[in-house]
Amino acid sequence: MNYPYDTERSFKNTIDWWLLGCYIVLVVFGWLNIYASVHGDEEASIFDFATRSGKQFVWILSSLGIAGIILFIIPPRVYEVISPLLYSIVVFLLIAVIFVGTDIKGSHSWFQFGPVSFQPAEISKITTSLMLATMMSHNGFKMQGRNFWITVAIILLPMLIIIAEKETGSALVYVGFIFMLYREGLSGWLLSIVGLVIVVFILTIVYSPFIGILIALVLISLFDAAQSKSLLIWALVAIPLIILNFLVSERYQLTAISVEAVLYILYSAFMAARGLHQKFRWATISVLAGMTLLVFSADFVFNDILKDYQRARIEVLLGMREDMSGVGYNVNQSKIAIGSGGLLGKGFCQGTQTAYGFVPEQSTDFIFCTVGEEWGFVGCVALIIVYLTLIFRIVLDSEHSRNAFTRIYGYCFASCIFMHLFINIGMTLGLMPVIGIPLPFMSYGGSSMWSFTTMLFIFIALDKDERKYF
Repeated sequence: MNYPYDTERSFKNTIDWWLLGCYIVLVVFGWLNIYASVHGDEEASIFDFATRSGKQFVWILSSLGIAGIILFIIPPRVYEVISPLLYSIVVFLLIAVIFVGTDIKGSHSWFQFGPVSFQPAEISKITTSLMLATMMSHNGFKMQGRNFWITVAIILLPMLIIIAEKETGSALVYVGFIFMLYREGLSGWLLSIVGLVIVVFILTIVYSPFIGILIALVLISLFDAAQSKSLLIWALVAIPLIILNFLVSERYQLTAISVEAVLYILYSAFMAARGLHQKFRWATISVLAGMTLLVFSADFVFNDILKDYQRARIEVLLGMREDMSGVGYNVNQSKIAIGSGGLLGKGFCQGTQTAYGFVPEQSTDFIFCTVGEEWGFVGCVALIIVYLTLIFRIVLDSEHSRNAFTRIYGYCFASCIFMHLFINIGMTLGLMPVIGIPLPFMSYGGSSMWSFTTMLFIFIALDKDERKYF
């Protein structure tokens, strides 16, 4: 279908001013909080280029230049043509940085050029989003078979390379693409399986493999019972097993592993006896087999694949150990800073935790601490509302788009913003492990500012082009 197209519509009428407004608010507010986090006793000008606030001002100005080039010079539809080339170049850079990059704070993911550092992992989110949008916007695309595995490969390739760079935080952001995949037709049950994997992994680490597998059994069988309309049968079998678990453990003082092992065998036999010829039952057993493999490999992953500092941070988060002066120091000081802000905060540049550097990396990964201490609960809520408004407008514009490329890219971008927001704020509140991930548009750093600005203005340019249709 051909839509009317007006090439003369004004810039004012084709731009989403909500997106620009959110961007300006976040960038300026971030800049002010970077200054507050580094000004200390000897107050310098916010424009002092020897300080991080002055350097951030340079990153902001250069980002505005990038935004102008994207909006007024580069044709919006060129991204669909060059995305495979850009994706290939960035994958090459991700591999190259492993061999010739510089170690910064335990992450071997930076190119160093004198005083300037560059992290390919930041721009990989842009090229991966563009590549996904290009591939998935082709006519006849369906989220199944060969198309599904190509999509998964596009996401996993840079993600696995980034993990090899010891940049776990950036790699975790790629998990957010699952929201875009769900919008484009991915089964909701896969999302449930991902959640189940996380729950089972945590239970296995904290308690025992058999606790993890028992929970997996209960959840999978509950879903199986709901599908086959046999919830009563499930209850009649599961509830007595749970009671038996408690009674046997208390009466004979057996270890949890021995009791759970018996229940695992009994329940598996029960499920196997219930008509495995049906297609869904085979799917259930396949998921169960995968969960069993996950449970008994969790210990290997936790102890042999994760780095010592990553393992320590997870242990502190899950309450497996307390270390207020070691790996738990950042989070503890972060919560003190945020809590001390109260309802309205202590005022701009008045935060004691902030001014005296009690929280390490407070201008980068822990910038939200400054907001909490100096602007209080009200400031934190207002900031989160701005981020949610940004995400909402991106999703809304994506849904209104007539072009699948714009819609898919928009959902990729919204997913990245959400993952950064969720992980970063969760990290500062002690709800997520400390994995080193910036708060979009606010944290100090050129790579982060450039990449998020580029990602946003590519979407604004694509949306601007869409709005010429009327």
